[in-house]
Amino acid sequence: MKFTEGMWCLREGVRIEWMSNVERLRTEQETVHLLLNKFQKHRGDTLNSPTVSAQVTSPQEGIIGVKLVHWAGKADNGPHYHLNTTSGHASINHDKDTNKLNYTSGPLALDVNTAANELDFVFRAPSGKKLTGHSWRSIGYVADQRTEKHRYEDGIYAEKQGYMLAELDLGVGEKVYGLGERFGPFVKNGQTVDMWNEDGGTSSELAYKNIPFYMSSKGYGVFVNHPGKISLEVQSERTTRVNISVPGEEIEYFIVYGDSPKDVLRRYTTLTGRPALVPSWSYNLWLTTSFTTNYDEQTVTGFLDGFRDRDIPLGVFHFDCFWMKSYQWCDFQFDEEMFPDADGYLKRLKDRGLKISVWINPYVGQASPLFEEGKKSGYFIKRTDGSVWQWDFWQAGMAVVDFTNPAACSWYSSHLERLMEMGVDSFKTDFAERIPVKGIKYHDGADPERMHNYYALLYNRIVYQTLSNRVGPNQGLLFARSTAPGGQAYPVHWGGDCESTFEAMAESLRGGLSLMLCGYIFWASDIGGFEGTPPPALYKRWVQFGLLSSHSRLHGSSSFRVPWIYGEDCSAVLRDCVKRKILLTPYILQEALRGHRNGTPLMRALFLEFPEDLNTYAIDTQYMFGSNLLVAPVFSEDGEVTFYVPGTKGDGKWVSWFDHSKSYEGGQWYTETHGFDTMPILIRPDSVTVTNPTLKAPEDDALAGIQFLVNGTLPAETIVEIVNPGRTDEVLKTLRLAPASGGRTVEVEGHEVEVIHIDQ
Repeated sequence: MKFTEGMWCLREGVRIEWMSNVERLRTEQETVHLLLNKFQKHRGDTLNSPTVSAQVTSPQEGIIGVKLVHWAGKADNGPHYHLNTTSGHASINHDKDTNKLNYTSGPLALDVNTAANELDFVFRAPSGKKLTGHSWRSIGYVADQRTEKHRYEDGIYAEKQGYMLAELDLGVGEKVYGLGERFGPFVKNGQTVDMWNEDGGTSSELAYKNIPFYMSSKGYGVFVNHPGKISLEVQSERTTRVNISVPGEEIEYFIVYGDSPKDVLRRYTTLTGRPALVPSWSYNLWLTTSFTTNYDEQTVTGFLDGFRDRDIPLGVFHFDCFWMKSYQWCDFQFDEEMFPDADGYLKRLKDRGLKISVWINPYVGQASPLFEEGKKSGYFIKRTDGSVWQWDFWQAGMAVVDFTNPAACSWYSSHLERLMEMGVDSFKTDFAERIPVKGIKYHDGADPERMHNYYALLYNRIVYQTLSNRVGPNQGLLFARSTAPGGQAYPVHWGGDCESTFEAMAESLRGGLSLMLCGYIFWASDIGGFEGTPPPALYKRWVQFGLLSSHSRLHGSSSFRVPWIYGEDCSAVLRDCVKRKILLTPYILQEALRGHRNGTPLMRALFLEFPEDLNTYAIDTQYMFGSNLLVAPVFSEDGEVTFYVPGTKGDGKWVSWFDHSKSYEGGQWYTETHGFDTMPILIRPDSVTVTNPTLKAPEDDALAGIQFLVNGTLPAETIVEIVNPGRTDEVLKTLRLAPASGGRTVEVEGHEVEVIHIDQ
């Protein structure tokens, strides 16, 4: 939110009280308490003006938090994000002679100037280099009289909307990334970004997944610990700062240091929670009924037969909204007119070896048989007069389940458990963005404004926990559209409603890469686009991209996404791409396990993997799929694609996946034209990529048929972890490949492994 007109003037109706002085400070174990006030000329300046209390803490080594509070008397009804905290890693030194306060947490330091009227904060790297901080006029309390609340209630006190404002410095050339799944420009400099979950599709500035965490190209991240609305002006108000404002009386942020972008993610996910893993079967191809299409049991069976007859591996079938009767979402009952024998039909799908997913949302339409039960039992969000909050948008007369009510959670969960008894393996947790704020109350008294984004976390948590109670940790998964910080513990997330255009395919990738710079390691898009019917060329290009995403789902709105309706050549492209992803299963499982351990995503912006190559920091049309594979999707009908090959240490060359005789120099741009049987997939120099071409499905035996693709010279013994496909958080075998390993077949710790030196 903008409060100023240029450097010197404020907008009409706005007043900002800037903090310029440390009035006093005290230390308490590993916490520093500072009392900040305005510029002090004499003792009279302590009257008739606000103060801001600043609290400096360190929840984890290498992370420093600053909490700024104007008035502390407001009731705190929550909710709050769960943060993992430890102690014993902070040191404090206040030198009164030099008026310098130094607060250190591992490699990260904060220097505060405590001299009279010279307040500034400087966060420093171990080298002493400034990362960011608060300089002149960068901590303030805003009184905004532009709202309807500006009026005299009692003749004495004028009600104003208050904001806490914290402005963090940006250096020359510094770039900002992340802030959730955002579909606009990948580099966030110059943008106004509001943290407020909304159902806006992929072609707008709105976002389903707002995560108040940004990563800087200078080697740090910033997490704003506030579940309510946050506004960030990223060089869009003060051109040397990120201005962060929060309605109300307090703001808290954490500076997260890392010696690399990956290290920043490691520390950030230490604080907010590591990403959970998913079962290996989820890496299969998913097929859905699409949204508003007309389908029944016969339609679905025909699709499945078509995949079988064309030898296209399929692992998961998803029933979208209309598996339930219209107006009754959710009643958790298969429409008996379309599926007269739902139990039997799900069993027949299981007999085909398929996993089953169904669509749900956290709403109950008035026509649902569950509405009266939920109303009588108090399971819905209520208005302040005690009546159920309802509206007609989406489902007529729909209510919203109140997940702050433990009884409502058990009630909702019981319906999911019944579906799992029938054979359902996963749930698409759609919606949860349009959560009311005004004139409502929650069961636990939570602040409605703070609950708006946080609600998605509760919704996904209860569904994920219901699944995990049945299948165990790291073995359940959702297909979720909305989320909030910490939601990486409840995977998977997909990009929402995109159009069937090349532009929407590109914006989907931008959104996914942004989200995966915020602690999320899995992501998917609607292959072919959701809105509209994709032309065959777009369908095939999105298939190539979608099958090199962590999760791959064919889904549309008013048209089906089975390949043969776009041409049999589309079937051939899909078959090849699915089989390539399956043979990559050992590699995918290994990379996912690493992400579970340290927060590194499966799909990576190039600078995350190659921070030393400055050319990578603005690239948003290609990515790394794991550590070793460079992927450049084709976003044109004619097949032309321009891509960058990052520079690496050493003299090794990148090699084409499709033609091992074709190599690429690092640090160069290339333009190529590809048919639909290829695309730029490059194998990293001096790497070992583990594959298994004998696999028929990701959940098959992991060890039999293992193959190592070796590109270049291995500098030392290379360790490859073979992950158990039946238990993706377990390592079946750790194989060590010596640099001198040669030949086509070698024995590695008792296992016969085919080694292919693709650079020879």
